Amino acid sequence: MQNQSRKPAYIYTFASTQEELELCKLEMRSFFGVQPEGHCLKSSTCIDPSRSPFMKERIEILYEGNEVEDIVQQVGEIDIGPDTFKIIFLKINDLDDSEQISYDERRKIERRVGWPFKAEADVRNPDQVFGITVHEGRWYFGNYTKAEPVYLHHVKKPREYSTALSTRVARAAANIAVPHPAGVKAIDPCCGIGTVLVEALSMGINIAGRDINPLVVDGSRENIAHFGYECDVKVSPIAEVNGKYDAAIIDMPYNLYTHATPEEQLDIIRHARRIADRAVIVTSETMDHMIIEAGFAIIDRCTVRKQMFSRQVLVCE
Repeated sequence: MQNQSRKPAYIYTFASTQEELELCKLEMRSFFGVQPEGHCLKSSTCIDPSRSPFMKERIEILYEGNEVEDIVQQVGEIDIGPDTFKIIFLKINDLDDSEQISYDERRKIERRVGWPFKAEADVRNPDQVFGITVHEGRWYFGNYTKAEPVYLHHVKKPREYSTALSTRVARAAANIAVPHPAGVKAIDPCCGIGTVLVEALSMGINIAGRDINPLVVDGSRENIAHFGYECDVKVSPIAEVNGKYDAAIIDMPYNLYTHATPEEQLDIIRHARRIADRAVIVTSETMDHMIIEAGFAIIDRCTVRKQMFSRQVLVCE
């Protein structure tokens, strides 16, 4: 269906609340290496859209053209055998009013593009799903993948802390730290009840967990087992962590039970620098000076807001 000499390319759509928009864009920069404009992105990088709490859909591009008719002329080449199919028009919500395509017009385009198919359409339970959309004035058609909100399955845990990261922020932090997991070894040295660990494990990230509090380590192990994952989680201060990791994810302790003094915070960051080449630090306090003193450089950052509370997410190398 696609010229094998042509490099694969993809169209992604994503969305976020205003409070998490900066986090969404930081995650996209980590995945794709570019700053997205609007809520649609074209890239040669293949990412499972279900990894992101912000991605909605992905098209693996098979055909493209300047007009819808260019797509219509090409889809006749598709042979899916006895399979049924469905075509979905990806709606881009942040287009200017003059560029918006109405619901009725989108349905017309779906039918027009599906007409040349040598197969039976099935809008309810198709064997194969294709997508079509327009991006930066050009039309794209290809294999469609809808994101599954995996993180929602992890919201309710057997053990919880009110101050733990939300599953959305935890999942994004794991992606920012390890956008491409193959061959990467990560650690969460202040893992708490395992919110980051669960999200990372669900995406196939090789990660270990450590914490100085035996009670939260027990909670972390229980939460991880509850979702059917396995992880090396131990009671240990970061000062006793040996070995080398590609990335560390640190939700800096700040609540009444595990609050770290400024000296302890600096010590955590220094040891993170010792054991990891890269760190994503989540903090409710400004600690740029500590990060620099520890030997890291802050290469990217964002702020996540929730009502009157905010957290900074800092990418350090």
